[in-house]
Amino acid sequence: MNAITRRRFAACSAGLISAAGLPRMAVSATAQTVSLSDGTVVPALGQGSARLGQGRRPLADEEQAMSTGLSLGMTLIDTAEIYGDGRAEQLIGRVIKDRRDRVFLVSKVWPTHATRAGIQGACAASLARLGTDYLDLYLLHWPDRVKDLAEVVGAFEQLRAGGQIRRWGVSNFGVADLDRLYRIPAGERCAINQVPYSLADRTVEREVLPWCVQHRMPLMAYSPLGGEGSSVLRSPIVQRIAASRGASPAAVALTWAMRSGSVITIPESGSVAHVRENAAALTLTLDPDDVRQLEQAFPA
Repeated sequence: MNAITRRRFAACSAGLISAAGLPRMAVSATAQTVSLSDGTVVPALGQGSARLGQGRRPLADEEQAMSTGLSLGMTLIDTAEIYGDGRAEQLIGRVIKDRRDRVFLVSKVWPTHATRAGIQGACAASLARLGTDYLDLYLLHWPDRVKDLAEVVGAFEQLRAGGQIRRWGVSNFGVADLDRLYRIPAGERCAINQVPYSLADRTVEREVLPWCVQHRMPLMAYSPLGGEGSSVLRSPIVQRIAASRGASPAAVALTWAMRSGSVITIPESGSVAHVRENAAALTLTLDPDDVRQLEQAFPA
């Protein structure tokens, strides 16, 4: 079996790429969870925060939106030290106060801090802003400009041993980056690769997603609704399917992204109404014809 065939086979096995002659099953978020390699079960639908705390909406509205998401079961929250220069972390810290044990909390370190000392300091600062003494998952935000990936892994492992983080992962890693990571001692302990993935951007299906399926590493999809300016939610196909299911276009797009059971989506919203629209993905089912139409409208 050649490399391309292996990649397609792995993706087909995950339910992500259809193959001629193979029957399709109905697609839903099913149990609405994804299992990490250490057995931890996390929500398949979480909440992002890249533009929160930056004056786009009143802080009280953004905090209420995130709190609503938690109450609806979207208890995985993703953030980063660079979001709003730390203001997103501060906002999240206020929201999760007194209910930290209900939240799976993810943050990221920027590459300029990607040394042993830099990661230690960045993690401590994130913990302080978030008002917690540990992160459930800590990610390297980008591989770019990282001089010594082994030093990063060593720093993550030191934080894990010290209890400041429960597990670690990466973001925006391609296959070459992942291969390099796996050649480093303890590199295989990487829990997640966070990448852009949506109907509008299916690039990872070519190589990254099959690699992660093969290595049993879930993906965390940022911009799962296509990102700012995307046409996904305005697509006539998406809107027609949403209307036929009595759901929002956002719920259709999110359910599609979560369809394999190995992808976590983290849509961002500072609006209670939008959070409720996103949360409808937790109960939505797409049938095989829905999936076929969506993938024809948004080819890989």
